[in-house]
Amino acid sequence: MNSERSRVLIVDDSSFNITILGEALSDEFEVSVATNGEDALAAVSGPAPPDLVLLDIIMPGIDGHEVCRRLKNNPSTASIPVIFITSMSEEDDETKGLELGAVDYITKPFSIPIVKARVRSHVELKRQRDILRDLSALDGLTGIPNRRRFDEFLNMEWLRSRRSQSPVSLIMADIDHFKAYNDNYGHAEGDECLRQVARALKFCIKRPSDLIARYGGEEFAAILAETETDGAEHLAEDIRNAVESLNIPHAHSLVTDHVTISVGVATLVPGALKDPEFLIKKADAMLYEAKENGRNQVRISR
Repeated sequence: MNSERSRVLIVDDSSFNITILGEALSDEFEVSVATNGEDALAAVSGPAPPDLVLLDIIMPGIDGHEVCRRLKNNPSTASIPVIFITSMSEEDDETKGLELGAVDYITKPFSIPIVKARVRSHVELKRQRDILRDLSALDGLTGIPNRRRFDEFLNMEWLRSRRSQSPVSLIMADIDHFKAYNDNYGHAEGDECLRQVARALKFCIKRPSDLIARYGGEEFAAILAETETDGAEHLAEDIRNAVESLNIPHAHSLVTDHVTISVGVATLVPGALKDPEFLIKKADAMLYEAKENGRNQVRISR
């Protein structure tokens, strides 16, 4: 059982409210605080986003409604449940908050048992949704992310990199002469080959900000956040070496007597006139070049 505690972000400009809610929830949850909308948005976009946000409506600067709207409009934060903190006299605010995407509200003065029960309930619902989401994002054969998850992740990383004007790299890899492997060793052995290759590739991806996925058939792809060409080339060679080191026999390969991969790499700083498909086409062109030039090698778009 996962013993890691769920994270709750309290957003309120009142130190009194923060103290009451923090003391009530800190025995069950990892509690962090923000005293304005700007800090709340920064905290949610950080490396350890909360599992739930308790959000006051009336705050200086960006108010709670605008914070909620921005969270729900951002694909990377839209699934985080928001519970609004309101006063008994703010019925219109409650209605607007629910229409913006909040899941619930708590009223001041606080009833601590109700606060704890509602937070606990929505955190558990999110946990169950996350489990279902993660299962739907995995390839059934290899256990690594599938094409659907690849597309979602690349779109999010593309938007993030465009905002920060940082590079994003894409590695495309294809098992050499895999059809001949399947035809001669059988589909059961072919499936096991795919599983072993996927495990080797997954082991090479060290950073949580990166993603390795089964792109389709015998093709795999890795998305590398904030990675220049040199770093992507180094990882691509690691991936190629990792697969070759498996030493899976392949007597019917035209390259060598064991399973190998061909790899294409492309790096871009996203611009307004380009989309993620442009990066995929560049990496795929390099993969084609690697195959045309003898396979079992890495080709880089420069």
